[in-house]
Amino acid sequence: MGLRGVAEAVRRTVLSGRTVEGMRTVIAGGHGQIALRLERLLAARGDEVAGIIRKAEQADDLREAGAEPVVLDLESASVDEVAERLRGADAAVFAAGAGPGSGAARKDTVDKAAAVLFADAAVTAGVRRFVIVSSMGADPQHQGDEIFDVYLRAKGEADAYVRGLDALDWTILRPGQLTDDAGTGLVRLEAHTGRGPIPRDDVAAVLAELVDTPATAGLTLELISGPAPVSVAVKSVAGN
Repeated sequence: MGLRGVAEAVRRTVLSGRTVEGMRTVIAGGHGQIALRLERLLAARGDEVAGIIRKAEQADDLREAGAEPVVLDLESASVDEVAERLRGADAAVFAAGAGPGSGAARKDTVDKAAAVLFADAAVTAGVRRFVIVSSMGADPQHQGDEIFDVYLRAKGEADAYVRGLDALDWTILRPGQLTDDAGTGLVRLEAHTGRGPIPRDDVAAVLAELVDTPATAGLTLELISGPAPVSVAVKSVAGN
């Protein structure tokens, strides 16, 4: 097996549902508002976390959050280049997005193509656990020509692609209307919730639980604020 293989085996040994020395998670879109919150949560619980960013000047924000910055442009990188950054990880989270001020072209290159690239790279690197942050209403058949329509199609196409990869234990999370309100730790997490708001704090908290709950693999989940504590909501959909 070799020393590296032994180290990996030890790190992945599960004790009471958690890895002994913590998981390693790599997050695409590591400087995003949700990603920075997630990085803080994962680092605080003792996990190792890396965030992929486009700009070197964003690195200090990731370090402050407890994450390792990895400078790589997912719009121009190859599958092998991304896979190299994913090797040895226990989980991958796609939380990148072109952003509300971007045009239709970047919805395709980031919200769709970068998600597809990141999923392919996870397969190449042998990282099975894969969580993608999507959007409520994402649908590859969504109609309309407005920028938001293009966005929903792009996210839907990315989700459909990920669902087709048997080499991934994927979970798709579709939050409702994102807010910057302080998180309450209380959510509704179901296959279909109906529309509603959700603080970014609570989205990050749910992602942290999902990464560590492989029993949610194969599920597409909607998320809004609700009555259940985050851990209870995730255990419920996981069948626990």
